[in-house]
Amino acid sequence: MSTSDLIASAMQSAVEEGVFPGAVLLVRIRGLVAYNRAFGYAALIPHKEPASLDTVYDLASLTKPLATATAVLCLVQDGRLSLEDPLHDILEELKDREIGEATVFHLLNHSSGLPAWRPFYERIAEQDQTHPGFLGSQAARQAVLDSIGHESLVFPIGARGLYSDLGFMLLGLLVERLTGRSLVPFCRERVYEPLRADPLCFIETSKDCTVGTCDPPSNFNSVAATEDDPWRGRVLRAEVHDENAYAMGGVAGHAGLFGTASAVLAVSGAWLEGCLGRGNLFSPELVRHFVTRQDRTAGSSWGLGWDTPSPPSSSGTRFSPNSFGHLGYTGTSLWVDPVRELEVILLSNRVHPTRQNIGIQRFRPLIHDLIHEELIAKG
Repeated sequence: MSTSDLIASAMQSAVEEGVFPGAVLLVRIRGLVAYNRAFGYAALIPHKEPASLDTVYDLASLTKPLATATAVLCLVQDGRLSLEDPLHDILEELKDREIGEATVFHLLNHSSGLPAWRPFYERIAEQDQTHPGFLGSQAARQAVLDSIGHESLVFPIGARGLYSDLGFMLLGLLVERLTGRSLVPFCRERVYEPLRADPLCFIETSKDCTVGTCDPPSNFNSVAATEDDPWRGRVLRAEVHDENAYAMGGVAGHAGLFGTASAVLAVSGAWLEGCLGRGNLFSPELVRHFVTRQDRTAGSSWGLGWDTPSPPSSSGTRFSPNSFGHLGYTGTSLWVDPVRELEVILLSNRVHPTRQNIGIQRFRPLIHDLIHEELIAKG
């Protein structure tokens, strides 16, 4: 069996076993695409539609490194922000709040002490019932900021790591406050357009949303379906799966980004080039700092906006300790090994039609180990 057949066999088996309806696997080694193939289906309901290399996926928490952390890096690089800036200096609503003393570093490093998650969308949806149009509005985004400001910290700032959506919600709002613009135009003009990372976009909750101008894919059917969502009462397609991001208008620091594997690769490549000291868009010194595990946080695998391999890792057992990556709840992942100049992008819609499907947790490390064995060790 050929190399491609072994990888394809594993991917196809994952489709048949229901790990995900469909997926795109894209691998680049030393600047050359070594594998790029679509498997299975972009949608199962109401009828099956095949996935393709042009399928646009809800990237979920890949938003954190590919949009929010990238935006923060650019602002630090431009001298407009410091990693040691306390939050209350920029988000004045956080003055006299516990979290206000945390810094940009703490949010990026998931060491702010904020809890992992809160169902802010429920309260926003309730208010939308009595004040139609509240959901997705700027007022809803302000309500999230105020709610996070009232959260009690789980542990003292900087004491340890705890992955937190709330921290990245704050980072997204911080970028907007500092620049006077939404994440949407800032990321598009500063990063995605120079890298030709297209399509890579946010999709707003409604046409009347005021958080910024979005450029959703023109073809609705090019976007993979996600959950048959009991809260919204429909199969989600071309709208963000994450409920809090949806309630915030579809544009948030923790989730909301959509894109193809090739568009993700464009941004991944810029981070890798910066890490290797060859890039011209991002500062190599800053990139290396962001993708390195931070010793300031005891027992944490987190860099700044990026995770690093820590057994058991979704990247398997063969990625070097210098590697960096991130996962997305919808079934997406990106892992980069600068030692081997290896980038692996796996985009799927494993939450279609239900988020109860967690088979991808077992599959991810297996496919990364197989990729290493077939494309690196035998290469």
